[in-house]
Amino acid sequence: MKRSAISLHATRMAALALALSTLAGCESLNEWFAPDRVNYKTTSSAPSLAIPSDLTPPQVDQRYIAPPVDLSLGGAPHRTVTAAGNATEGVPNAQDPYGMHIEHDGDRRWLVVDGRTPEQLWPQIKNFWDDNGFTLKTDAPATGIMVTDWAENRANIPDDWFRRTLGKVVDFVYSSGTRDRFRTLVSRGANDSTDISITHSAMEEMLTGQDKTSSRWVERPRDPALEGAFLAKLMQKFGLTDAQAKQLLTEARRATAPVQVDSTAGAVTLDLPESFDRAWLRVGLALDRTNFAVDNRDRAKGIYYVRYADSMQELKRDGLFGKLLFSDSSVKKPGQAFLVNVRSKDTALTEVSVVDANGQTDTSSQARRILSLLQAQLN
Repeated sequence: MKRSAISLHATRMAALALALSTLAGCESLNEWFAPDRVNYKTTSSAPSLAIPSDLTPPQVDQRYIAPPVDLSLGGAPHRTVTAAGNATEGVPNAQDPYGMHIEHDGDRRWLVVDGRTPEQLWPQIKNFWDDNGFTLKTDAPATGIMVTDWAENRANIPDDWFRRTLGKVVDFVYSSGTRDRFRTLVSRGANDSTDISITHSAMEEMLTGQDKTSSRWVERPRDPALEGAFLAKLMQKFGLTDAQAKQLLTEARRATAPVQVDSTAGAVTLDLPESFDRAWLRVGLALDRTNFAVDNRDRAKGIYYVRYADSMQELKRDGLFGKLLFSDSSVKKPGQAFLVNVRSKDTALTEVSVVDANGQTDTSSQARRILSLLQAQLN
């Protein structure tokens, strides 16, 4: 939304907001407007978030997690003290003196925590999102998928006279016109390590019509810098200093291999010249970058269960204002499901295809579209 525009949806709620503001008091309302804060509306305040100044486009990638968390069976592990004096969640070694490192594939990054399993880190990652002002819409440790609800970063609202004046009276009348959501994929890595990736999704409310009296929500590009900033904050939660986290981001290790298209058998498949473990990780991240949402994963069968995801419809149905403002019988049902198969051909080559319920290669145009999007993401 433009700098001085009043959110249409917030305007519809002005009367309710006025009543709430009377009960809550001006001080609690102005708490949203503390300077230099990441201030998502699902909490009253959130920690500051400084994006590394020299952040260059890096990574992301992922893998697979295992059974649900059960703290009764041992609880969280004790932290390890590094040579630098940090008490970290990771287990330091010669390659990783802080017990963790960042890997990247293009502008996609992920955190590798050494010597810790997904089960051990899952509760702390949940607390991390809570500490940063988010509620979780999806919390599935068995599949390694954690998704926050759509939230508004009110720190993005410009600090102008209009906000300072009207915000004291009716807080919710003024809106940034944007919503953010973050998807965390937690996967089991090699040598008892854990891979953690964070993917940003965003929507923006745009005014439409000649008189600008109506609006519609449109997707905004993901922000790799914001993803990196949250990875840096997660590393700090795991025991690193701000400077150490930024150092690991700038020293991200490259992990990539070119993808080839194979259509010799009459059906399109993708060949990744790497092991199944690495290919499984990369395909999961590539799917997460497309409009196809991963609903479930079965690493033993090499299957990702995906469907087309319409972010705008999801925001309307489940967003901040919920059914009060977005009740609409025309909202579409979840899209058609597809099965993406990751299959090892040998120790250094992995095939990716779309298959049907019987395991046969899907030759439909939709399947080709998915593979085309995967190829673009993987390359």
